[in-house]
Amino acid sequence: MSNMAKEKEGFKIMGMSIPIFICVTLVVFIATYMGALPKGMVGAFPLMMIIGAIFDEIGNKTPFVKDYLGGGPIVIIFGSAFLVTYGILPEQAGEIATNFMKGEGFLNFYIAALITGSILGMDRKLLVKASIRYLPAIIGGVIVSLGLVGIVGSLMGYGATKAILYIGVPIMGGGMGAGAVPLSGIFGEALAVDPGEIISVMIPALALGNAISIIAAGLLNKIGKVKPNLTGNGTLLKEQKSAITAEEITDGIDYKKLGIGLLLSTTFFVWGKIVGNFIPIHSYALMIISVIILKCLGIVPRKYEVGAFQWFRFIMINLTPALLVGIGIAYTDLQAVIDAFTLQYVILVTVTVVGSIIGSSIVGNIFGFYPIESAITAGLCMANMGGTGDVAVLSASKRMKLMPFAQISSRLGGAFMLILATLLLKIFS
Repeated sequence: MSNMAKEKEGFKIMGMSIPIFICVTLVVFIATYMGALPKGMVGAFPLMMIIGAIFDEIGNKTPFVKDYLGGGPIVIIFGSAFLVTYGILPEQAGEIATNFMKGEGFLNFYIAALITGSILGMDRKLLVKASIRYLPAIIGGVIVSLGLVGIVGSLMGYGATKAILYIGVPIMGGGMGAGAVPLSGIFGEALAVDPGEIISVMIPALALGNAISIIAAGLLNKIGKVKPNLTGNGTLLKEQKSAITAEEITDGIDYKKLGIGLLLSTTFFVWGKIVGNFIPIHSYALMIISVIILKCLGIVPRKYEVGAFQWFRFIMINLTPALLVGIGIAYTDLQAVIDAFTLQYVILVTVTVVGSIIGSSIVGNIFGFYPIESAITAGLCMANMGGTGDVAVLSASKRMKLMPFAQISSRLGGAFMLILATLLLKIFS
């Protein structure tokens, strides 16, 4: 039997045979613990891809975890955070991964590919319908979430106002940079309190809410398999069909098209930054709006749409585990999650997340969305920690192509929460 035939047999990780994967892993880990791992993406990529592949296999093979907690994604995120928090991964390696995510913009690179490719790959008429109906689903999730946590907070003796303002609003507020930071300023000004004190109270709610949202995403995916009438298996609108055919995804793969997809996605991201200098909205939101407008007008030639879609698929399939490692290392404060684990606090955070699921699924269903997809995008992607949470939630629910709607929740929905918080403070203070 030839070496090529042998290579095709047996268990594989990342498409590689176990002996080859072990050899690659040894090289990278030796460099990591010798302090010889190169800085930048040339060192970050192999380290994050290998850790991601290992944790992904563990999560997808572990009973209960794979069935109810989202499988690989949640193990990757919290396993990577564990490695850094407890010093198992050398500090220098953690710094390389963190700088790659934040300083070198790997997270932005990834999200740009997903937003551009998934929007350009959608059916144009149905994209217009979905966009118009989406805001009510977000509002439905917010109302039920805040109402529910207020009621439970009152019944538990925590206080309805305190539960809404310090747990419900931060969790539904769009993450750290676009949520907790401006919220702390709004709260500080309204209550005459140091914003630093406010944000220290909000961070545990954000961290725990993000963790519970990821777990809930895995559970919703499981529910969708048991109750197939509740889900579109990654399709948000009930009448939606795929605009890019299977043949164009697979048989029509072209290296030039991949290059076009890379250029288009990064250019749209840059455009969002340019427009952001004139319009006070997050650049992600402006990028989404720009891509949607061009798609709805039918300006982008089919060849370029296919290229963007194929690039999005390439990035999603090959680099999602690596990105989740970066989220665990650079963005997940494991100690904050652990410190927040009092029974009362966990119940209130869980109620907030559950409320977002209930409200967004009911309203989404009324407006023609599949309940599970609506709950994930308009609900959980409001309750998670912004862009990084969107990736984790969509990965855990196996619905990564819904990234544009997740980003609408995090960015435009986050802006809506800042306005709502201002109104609530005037009512309660």
